[in-house]
Amino acid sequence: MRSYLKFLSQLAENNSKEWMDANKKWYQETRGEFLKDVEVFLKQLSELEPEFSTFKPKECVFRQNRDIRFSANKNPYKLNFGAYFSPGGKKSDGPGYYVQVQPGNSFFGGGIWMPPSDVLKKIRKEIDYSGAELEKIESETEFKKLFGEISGEKLKTSPRDYDADHPYIEYLKLKSFTVTRPISDKDVDSGNYINLAMEGFIKMKPFNDFLAQAIEDVEGGGDIL
Repeated sequence: MRSYLKFLSQLAENNSKEWMDANKKWYQETRGEFLKDVEVFLKQLSELEPEFSTFKPKECVFRQNRDIRFSANKNPYKLNFGAYFSPGGKKSDGPGYYVQVQPGNSFFGGGIWMPPSDVLKKIRKEIDYSGAELEKIESETEFKKLFGEISGEKLKTSPRDYDADHPYIEYLKLKSFTVTRPISDKDVDSGNYINLAMEGFIKMKPFNDFLAQAIEDVEGGGDIL
């Protein structure tokens, strides 16, 4: 049984440096447990993406401290444990796989969240050129059943250079390209969340592959579309 949710519940009630300092050992033990799970993720993900075989768990896990410099919320710590797996690294602009554990708000997902303008432009060109492929991925029965629709913040109108009646205009309006699936507290506690997330990551790979194709054009400096 995992202790994540118990620790994070207590942290939510006592989000202060004083409490964290007093419970440093508990935090380190719980974080260490999560890192072991991340190691399992990396081992299994390396079968999908060979690059993951060289990654270390700490390279994929986000810091617990929040950046409060420009935030109205001055609580110093995040209330979840999160890990992001991207072949290009945690800070990559490319697509990846994400898992978060938090009481009542655990989930796994993937894709690209709020890419920079040059990357977004390339993704839109890829959709313009081969949107039918993305539509086919989203419509695949198991993908649809697990994730529903591709989601993300959207423009209210069509992006520049694309007509409002474009056949894939709803994809083109997106500013993020993500899919998510909630995880129950029970599955987190039991550790079954790893199996559930990995099953989802496997089904998600064609979606990430589509996004990666556009990103490769960015990294290579080409513009053939």
